[in-house]
Amino acid sequence: GTRTKSADVERADSGIGQMPARKWRNRASETLSSLQAWEAHRPCTDCGERDLPVETDVQNCNQRRADLCEKCRKRRTERKESVLEFVNTEASYGEDLRIIKEEFYLPMQAAGLLSQEQLQGIFSNIQELIDLNENFLEILQEEIDQAFDQGDNDLMTVCIGEIFLEFVNMLPAFQTYCLQQSSSVNMLNALEKEKELLRIFLNVSQNDNTALRRMNLRSFLMAPLQRVTKYPLLLSRIIKATTEYHPDHSSLREAKSRIESHLEHINMKTKQEGNTWTLRSFRQDSKKKREVINIEMRETALKTVGWLREETRFVMEGSLQLAQPPDGQWVKKGSKTLKFQNMQVLLLVNIKRVSESSLESAEPGPVKDAVLVLIRDKNNGKFHLLREPLRLSNCIVSSDPDCDDTFELIEIRREAFVFRDSDRARTHHWFRQIRRYSRELGSWKKRRNALPNIMISTPHTRP
Repeated sequence: GTRTKSADVERADSGIGQMPARKWRNRASETLSSLQAWEAHRPCTDCGERDLPVETDVQNCNQRRADLCEKCRKRRTERKESVLEFVNTEASYGEDLRIIKEEFYLPMQAAGLLSQEQLQGIFSNIQELIDLNENFLEILQEEIDQAFDQGDNDLMTVCIGEIFLEFVNMLPAFQTYCLQQSSSVNMLNALEKEKELLRIFLNVSQNDNTALRRMNLRSFLMAPLQRVTKYPLLLSRIIKATTEYHPDHSSLREAKSRIESHLEHINMKTKQEGNTWTLRSFRQDSKKKREVINIEMRETALKTVGWLREETRFVMEGSLQLAQPPDGQWVKKGSKTLKFQNMQVLLLVNIKRVSESSLESAEPGPVKDAVLVLIRDKNNGKFHLLREPLRLSNCIVSSDPDCDDTFELIEIRREAFVFRDSDRARTHHWFRQIRRYSRELGSWKKRRNALPNIMISTPHTRP
């Protein structure tokens, strides 16, 4: 009997009677089962899907749910492979450049086989390409190493697009090399016929120098052309495996469009010079009827604003219709009364790199400036600016509910413009982007107490 008593006392002391204890136990098991139910339906960290595979942890014989659905896991693997392919092929391209210099250029120079002028004619700006490749590769390798060090085995933190844009000055260097390619090869052929010692050196190198993999100098000199045409393909693969929420997604697309523009430009130039070869391989993508961004327009825009190439981002570009309304007329009568003309419009932003001294940080810094460059359609084969660029820090951008196919941009104390795209959704996209930068940079905020609408006829003042 005493045992029961002490148990009763204990129970009384703990303050939990028999009924509440049972209730509490039930609630605990309910909580547990609802946690298990939640665990069973926890969404995939990449796409939010809820039916995830169950993994068996072999060591502890525990079953636990995966964090990723099968599709996303596969996509991450593909992304990692594509990123590594990009970096590894950049490394082997660098190796080929080193061979051109160490096994051909320097021995030919040391033996006095060719004059400095002839060497320059054949090897063009190969040293510039070597330096660029070394710096580019160093940053890429650092990013990969850092990701692995931080336990990011899928390389999700590696932003190839952003790094590529930091090194966008590689593209003019490739252009110089590609455009000189025909004359380099012609010169090499002529000199080989003429100089017996050169012929012997090139034959012996190809047959006996194991570093050359039995390839001749001509094959190596093609390396930069092959590399530059491979970039769009490699970037496409990474884009395909990168979810659009990934911070690098838009930079990857921008990088791809930049390189494609350059390839178009190089092809156009080679045709003008009467050469028969073109850089073909990047056209594999053109089935998607991609817009060819005219690189000449970008060059015109860059020259006009005078910014550094590596600190410039092209946010949007394309044709827009533009009208200049007589004061307030647009507001009263809508866009039907306006005379629109077609324009090429580029939205450029100037980004200050965080680290000035080097490329330590691939982080873009804050936006320093944003402009709209307005270019008339081509006349006599040349682009002409409509006027000097519109600085968005000095503009107010507004849309009117009654004219939702247009938006207005007012340059403070100067002119007003009404813009529209033939596609309404794109008009809205342009509006949002331009408004974003004008708000971010607007110097008028300080003066006008952030009330830009004082200057804009509001809808309810309308008859």
